[in-house]
Amino acid sequence: MANQGRVLDGNLFRVGIIGAGVMGEAFIAALIRSGIHPSSITAVVRRQERGTELKEKYGINIAELSEVTKDSDVLLLGIKPQGLSELMPEITPYLPAHTLVISLLAGKTIDGISTGLGNHGCIARVMPNTPTLIGKGMAGYSLSGGVTTEQRTFVQKLLAATGKAIEIPENLQNALTGTSGSGPAYFFRFIEAMVDGAVEMGLSREDATTLSIQTIVGAAALLDESGDTPTKLREKVTSLKGATAEALAVFDNSGISKIVSDAMAASARRAGELAQ
Repeated sequence: MANQGRVLDGNLFRVGIIGAGVMGEAFIAALIRSGIHPSSITAVVRRQERGTELKEKYGINIAELSEVTKDSDVLLLGIKPQGLSELMPEITPYLPAHTLVISLLAGKTIDGISTGLGNHGCIARVMPNTPTLIGKGMAGYSLSGGVTTEQRTFVQKLLAATGKAIEIPENLQNALTGTSGSGPAYFFRFIEAMVDGAVEMGLSREDATTLSIQTIVGAAALLDESGDTPTKLREKVTSLKGATAEALAVFDNSGISKIVSDAMAASARRAGELAQ
């Protein structure tokens, strides 16, 4: 593993990535955007061709699991949650006490990870979402008591490069999963329904898709930039007894608030089950 690193508040950080799939790759890009030199990033990959792809695209290093673990100041876990129990005994013998372990694994608690890693003290639990792939993500993070001020700063700068992030108590992580972690899929599903509805009314699927996507993109930008609340913006566009009011009445009569809250609760509940 390369010895070069980035000086952050006087310290040198070398970053290892275990699990360089779609989200892992998104964090490789975010690390580089945040100022980490590619030579300071090393990934573990299952397939040689994947390693070649990442080296050519980002200029990072590829190495074996034990080497990456023992040489990293920051170790980012981007594997599937179901693979954690198998991974932890493999890396525990090589994990330095000072290394910050950043977990992207839904449902996996700080205590559970710490215990599985021999009572490791420096752990950040992060729940990103898929817009991280384009630098528009929303993440929530929680830190163990052993995380230093410098490590906290590292996490904050890294997540700022993925979009926005907030620090929350760990007992709210599953609620965050049900809100922002799974949230993009809620909007994708809503767009699917809008497209289908437009097609039923006679629009081509291509036109229906263009209309629906741009509508939600524009609405999201308006919400973000106007400073108005969602309620205020809805009221501005809803004329008494108008077409929009008729549509919203159908939503309300169908119990949209309960449908959404039930879906969010189901996501949060499943995230909790994944901790088992």
